[in-house]
Amino acid sequence: MYIAMNRFRVAPGKEAEFIEIWRNRETFLDEVPGFKRFNLLQGPTDEECTLFASHSIWESEDAFQAWTRSEAFRKAHANARPAKDIYLGPPKFEGFAEVL
Repeated sequence: MYIAMNRFRVAPGKEAEFIEIWRNRETFLDEVPGFKRFNLLQGPTDEECTLFASHSIWESEDAFQAWTRSEAFRKAHANARPAKDIYLGPPKFEGFAEVL
């Protein structure tokens, strides 16, 4: 199993807009071999931002890497234009391989 996460820092008061972007986004993940599940997670809020993480589960890191090189990935990201007033910087990727 492999978990791929992108952590986002979202401007205070923009959480609903951020969630709506993801709710309406076509991911094409169902077209990709090895994809298991996707979640959008909301974390803590402080005076600077609210943390969110996109969290996808894959059969293996190889399956995830194949997704990043696929036509489905290009389609899913073709219209991804971060709104400057929502995102506080680029997302931070974190990948985790199952060890136990």
